[in-house]
Amino acid sequence: MSDIKKVVLAYSGGLDTSVIVRWLQETYQCEVVTFTADIGQGEEVEPARAKAEAMGVKEIYIDDLREEFARDFVFPMFRANTIYEGEYLLGTSIARPLIAKRLIEIANETGADAISHGATGKGNDQVRFELGAYALKPGIKVIAPWREWDLLSRDKLMTYCETHNIPVEMKRGKKSPYSMDANLLHISYEGGNLEDPWWEPEEDMWRWSVAPEAAPDNPTYLEFTYQRGDIVAIDDQAMTPAQVIEYLNKVAGDNGIGRLDIVENRYVGMKSRGCYETPAGTVMLPAHRAIESLALDREVAHLKDSLMPRYAELIYNGYWWSPERKLLQGLIDESQEFVNGRVRVKLYKGNVTVVGRQSDDSLFDEKIATFDDDAGAYDQKDAEGFIKLNALRMRIAANKGRKLL
Repeated sequence: MSDIKKVVLAYSGGLDTSVIVRWLQETYQCEVVTFTADIGQGEEVEPARAKAEAMGVKEIYIDDLREEFARDFVFPMFRANTIYEGEYLLGTSIARPLIAKRLIEIANETGADAISHGATGKGNDQVRFELGAYALKPGIKVIAPWREWDLLSRDKLMTYCETHNIPVEMKRGKKSPYSMDANLLHISYEGGNLEDPWWEPEEDMWRWSVAPEAAPDNPTYLEFTYQRGDIVAIDDQAMTPAQVIEYLNKVAGDNGIGRLDIVENRYVGMKSRGCYETPAGTVMLPAHRAIESLALDREVAHLKDSLMPRYAELIYNGYWWSPERKLLQGLIDESQEFVNGRVRVKLYKGNVTVVGRQSDDSLFDEKIATFDDDAGAYDQKDAEGFIKLNALRMRIAANKGRKLL
């Protein structure tokens, strides 16, 4: 431990990371640098400065990363129509590579020997933080207190605070019984009663959305303008990536959109039940697929779809900073050159329906697709040879006695 002189800690100012500050100072006899990221979690981050100062921290970083998060992480992920295990929009997963990146940047700026985080030894986040850190700075040391200490309960943490004079803010009012994590894209709920997969979440658990049955009786229509696969305006109002997500979270949440209750397979081997609210993402996914349906070549679209599950796993498992994710991202981004145009969606009581799409780069040709007389644009007689050629291998196999029935 004597070679650890300075540590950069991902610091929220909450109970766990406040304990970690003092534990690092005492266990490693080192200087602690705190880093607090504003990635749209909806809570004030500036109070973390006073808490860190009270614990003797001299170097304190508090960064507004909302636009970088939306522009360089969320939007690239949605260009791929990314979804994990058929349901999860990866709201927690996609935030971790940005935090890992900034931890390493601060370590380089301050000359720190190590980084530290508050992720537990049971979760995915420890993997995501550390894989990213090692990819960006191979020689960095990582201190994960939850894998070292014996403070494995809230009572033990509170006792540690009392004996080490760590100020703990006791919030008034009703405290959520769940472990929650929020950022610009989503909010997650785990633990408590949710550890029983049969338990239905209470209505007052949800923070960002109304229940679908309580949503307005009239639908809300929105029009998105796309450039190279990204939304650049809503209803002709230009917006930055972060503004797009913030706006859609509000409008979609008001229409009862974005709730998810799943049991997922964690990378560390266990199954975990979690609930998520991702209003903006729940609208963005079908809307993006709609504009792609006009602009992408069939085989390009199918290739993208076939690669998406692998891309989703890379993000979920913490490999954002891997060469294979970078390679896939290049292919995905190249596919978006002609993904330009407009999409109209209808939001109504928990549902998102695409009701219109148009693009100057559309490959949809009404003269060919029509059921009316196409004036020679498509010779229907050609279909006979096409079908026979594609049936040839099956006819040969059947003639050889390889029956399917």
